[in-house]
Amino acid sequence: MKIAIGCDPNAQEAKEEIIKYIEAKGYGEVTDFGSDDPIYANVAIKVGEAVASKEYDRGILICGTGIGVSIAANKVKGAYAALVSDVYSAQRARLSNDANIACMGAFTTGNKVRELMVDAFLGNEFVPGCSSQPKVDAFVKYDQER
Repeated sequence: MKIAIGCDPNAQEAKEEIIKYIEAKGYGEVTDFGSDDPIYANVAIKVGEAVASKEYDRGILICGTGIGVSIAANKVKGAYAALVSDVYSAQRARLSNDANIACMGAFTTGNKVRELMVDAFLGNEFVPGCSSQPKVDAFVKYDQER
């Protein structure tokens, strides 16, 4: 799996911890899209474009709360960024919503919770034909037609 990751300067330490965790768990190849730009939208859009183009399988974005990077990444056609704040939401982001980017907060969750959310997000797959399929189809159709 190819994973794109980025953050704002406030989340640099959290991002580095997540990169180490992903590599230790063997989830795949991680590319760091940076953290120096104080305008978090810039890195969020870069990660969104990389994932939407299918150059990367998944993305992870981090800012203080995860809210800003989520909003910014979702402006990219084909990027489906979910703000995850707990393990269940990270799991459902994949299983029920086929999200391709997880957004999380460096100030709102601790390192261990972020690790568990990474496990839930990277360790689950959307099941085509499941009961959530019509819901996912609806937002994908809207996204493609805009």
